[in-house]
Amino acid sequence: MSNESPLTFLCLASYAKGHQFLQQARRQNCKVLLLTSESLKYSGEWPSDIADDIFYMPDTQKEWNLSDMLAGVCHLARHAHFDRIIALDDFDLEKAALLREHLRTPGLGESATRFFRDKLAMRMKARENGIRVPAFTGTANYIAITRFLENTPAPWVLKPRLLAGSMGIKKSSHAQEMWNHIHTLGDQQSYFVLERFVPGDIFHVDSIWQGGKMLYAISSAYGTPPLEVSSGGGIFTTSTVERDSEIDLALREMNQEVLTAFNLRDGVSHTEFIRAHEDGALYFLETSARVGGAHIADLIESATGINMWAEWANVEVAAARATEYQLPPIHSQAAGLLVSLARQEWPDTSSFHEPELVWRMDKRHHVGFIVRSQEHSRVAELLATYVDRVRSEYHASAPPRERPTE
Repeated sequence: MSNESPLTFLCLASYAKGHQFLQQARRQNCKVLLLTSESLKYSGEWPSDIADDIFYMPDTQKEWNLSDMLAGVCHLARHAHFDRIIALDDFDLEKAALLREHLRTPGLGESATRFFRDKLAMRMKARENGIRVPAFTGTANYIAITRFLENTPAPWVLKPRLLAGSMGIKKSSHAQEMWNHIHTLGDQQSYFVLERFVPGDIFHVDSIWQGGKMLYAISSAYGTPPLEVSSGGGIFTTSTVERDSEIDLALREMNQEVLTAFNLRDGVSHTEFIRAHEDGALYFLETSARVGGAHIADLIESATGINMWAEWANVEVAAARATEYQLPPIHSQAAGLLVSLARQEWPDTSSFHEPELVWRMDKRHHVGFIVRSQEHSRVAELLATYVDRVRSEYHASAPPRERPTE
């Protein structure tokens, strides 16, 4: 344990995630207070030693009352100074920003958080900084929508501004059908962004930042695009891109441009880009100030040895103590991830036993694997074989009601 004076971290998690962040912060001599959803209190998701104390918020319909949250945290603040307030999930970023603004705690405030949560805000900020994005418009104004649909080639996608990943997206090639989608939104209409759908290959870059500098980044390529997985119940795959290849260098450079423009200071990010089929150009899609979901952190750890959750905690501790963060030793191998819904409640995957298999999922109605090799071609070969096997032996397109994959 560090000999530094203890820090106090207040961590927000409306869903059960970020365990490795919490554990690493405690190893770094931090007092960790966890604010989470009351529905998780008896779920077994939070071990008793995960934090120094755990507090619960009523979460009727999965939402917290922000006034009650603010009052409760201010009550805690009477006897505790929060050195950092950390949102462990996308859906907690606004909550953390509200608390930081009110208590004047370092970190992203409410306006800055918009660039990491609001799909309209991040597109406008990127465009203002000369970063290529698909054509888009806000949906508050009918004239703007009409002009967009008349002047922008179909198909189009209607995206919730504040949901993660591909959740809630509607795609259409017909103007009247898109107008029908928009009219059904009622008073929620302004909470969406309308965008040209650009067919292409989708990539993600996961990176570590301190003091406004990108210290490390790794790029990966999705197999089936996430939108197709979420809407069609497909099989999710992603695999690391060959280090220092042309596309890897381009992705990491664009990632640095985006997050520098968005002024990410300390923390981690998961950012998505698309390489358009029509012109081969890279376009920015969206970013976040968190660790990537859908077991992407496990993929990165398998490929590099870097645990993004633990390193995020190390960055936050270093920033709070005004010390320099040091990257851990890094190895670079190719790795690929597959995750699928399964029709079996507890699938038996023991028949998958290749030496490159380094991780397998143990979750109800799911199958998942990570494979690792020195050769990218071997990872691609294994993923293709596994997709075929999973599709025929396990895959289910009608899942039990669970939170969608990010």
